[in-house]
Amino acid sequence: MPLPTAGTLLPMTNTINAVVDTYIASWNEGDEARRRELVARAFADDARYLDPLMTGEGTDGIAAMIGAAQAQFPGHRFELAFGPDAHNDVVRFAWQLVGDDGPVAGGTDFATLADDGRLRNVTGFLETAHA
Repeated sequence: MPLPTAGTLLPMTNTINAVVDTYIASWNEGDEARRRELVARAFADDARYLDPLMTGEGTDGIAAMIGAAQAQFPGHRFELAFGPDAHNDVVRFAWQLVGDDGPVAGGTDFATLADDGRLRNVTGFLETAHA
């Protein structure tokens, strides 16, 4: 599917929602094999993830990066806080990292989409939780 021309708004399709839902699910999946499956569904084969603390490339690199993040925050879950919002080949959404006592961190991710609708490049911006 070719990308729309500049200035074209992408409708909020179930595809974009499903990709972002799968992305969030991959951050919450504790089983390594299942997490890799979710990453492969959400990210293009040549995808890259980058935030101020970590980076991952390709399915295996991103799945391993997520596993390392989970090890740092056992018992926490990622939840979608806003979006997704998309236009052209760009999508943004916000998330929170939630523990038993509530949110401990949050962030906004900006991503470009591959031709097949999966995430190609994700850049995350991190925030501390608001009390």
